[in-house]
Amino acid sequence: MHDLIAALPEGRVLTDPDVTESYARDRTFVPPGRPLGVVLAQTRDDVVTTLRWATENRVPVVPRGAGTGLAGGATATDGSVVLSLARMTAIRELSPQDEIAVVEPGVITADLDRAAREHGLMYAPDPSSYEISTIGGNLATNAGGLRCVKYGVTRDSALGLEVVLADGRILDTGRRTMKGVTGYDLTGLFVGSEGTLGVITAATLRLRRVPREVHTVAAEFMSLRDAAAAVSAIIAAGCQPSLLELMDRTTLEAIDDWKNIGLEPQTRAMLIAQCEGPPDEMAALCEETASFVAVSSTPEEAAELIGIRRLAYQAKERIGQCLVEDVCVPRSVLPDMISRIEEAAARHEVTIATVAHAGDGNLHPVFIFERGLAEPPAEVWAAADEVFRAALDLGGTLTGEHGVGLLKKRWLGLEAGPLVTELHQGIKQVFDPLGILNPGKAI
Repeated sequence: MHDLIAALPEGRVLTDPDVTESYARDRTFVPPGRPLGVVLAQTRDDVVTTLRWATENRVPVVPRGAGTGLAGGATATDGSVVLSLARMTAIRELSPQDEIAVVEPGVITADLDRAAREHGLMYAPDPSSYEISTIGGNLATNAGGLRCVKYGVTRDSALGLEVVLADGRILDTGRRTMKGVTGYDLTGLFVGSEGTLGVITAATLRLRRVPREVHTVAAEFMSLRDAAAAVSAIIAAGCQPSLLELMDRTTLEAIDDWKNIGLEPQTRAMLIAQCEGPPDEMAALCEETASFVAVSSTPEEAAELIGIRRLAYQAKERIGQCLVEDVCVPRSVLPDMISRIEEAAARHEVTIATVAHAGDGNLHPVFIFERGLAEPPAEVWAAADEVFRAALDLGGTLTGEHGVGLLKKRWLGLEAGPLVTELHQGIKQVFDPLGILNPGKAI
């Protein structure tokens, strides 16, 4: 490490094990390896220098943002260098005329959105962790969020990337224009690759106009299936919601215990929806199966309702250790997937709290178990296995936005199959022939 320390500006490299340990894990329980050190990159040149050194010395590199990942994708491996991009926080450009922003990977997602709103624009992707997650991490996992039912996931807002390859070469992908079909879609390839193909040092992102009116509907239901049926009805009617979020009773109880939201005894599920036009039809469709429906009358009421949804994960962390999972199914079978989750919880006597980006079929079943355990007990893994297999059986996928990381690798073969796996490994070989970028993750 001495030559790397000498090659970088003073203070860029940390080697004290007591300090580097805090950079070695994400928000999962996955035990990290012991890294050789941590590079606190502040510029693209820092990344180039680090990767050239790593290639010359055959040292694995684990790229890292804010460490908010939920699949073990940023977990350090033994003998690696953790490359933290959290200090690369510049918004290099924000063009209201072109409706784009060029940002570095350490920019907090919500900070970009706030900067865009000063010009009447917004950054559409908004994962629940938007106040703490970084753009780089969102790109690495192709994160989605609450507004993805209308605006898509991170890949749909990524126009171009600046990427440092494993050997230190700098690659520019994509474009600044809304359209472009020259060559292969390398931008799309890097988005969601979890740092296994290159290190993103800047991104050109699409911004959207802030809608002139937004209405929020909150509906309570006496069963999860009734709530899921309302979701199906809203989508089938062509209401085009900009947000459609579902929470089950276990999640609502966790939030109520923490924030006292006035949860009614009969409420088994809550649906929070937004639309950028009149809310009447969406509210009426909820009323067909809901026990209570309310439409926000002020922006403050709307923010309060959305705030309840954003509290979900922290509320569950307060009651136990969490295995946070992420599956996605076709919207038409969302009620069936919810039933399969409930059946798995009952069969294995496991607490599962489910929230969902219901408008695009993306569910987050959270398996809650006793604190202090090194990993989830056998019954939790058995229930998780059943949930993953159910998602695939219903025509879905193992992950909608969290990535594969380490936690989902054991099930990857069920979805990908041998040919897809072979092609993935071939792509990895092209971009990272020595296999030093985030080894053991994602593929």
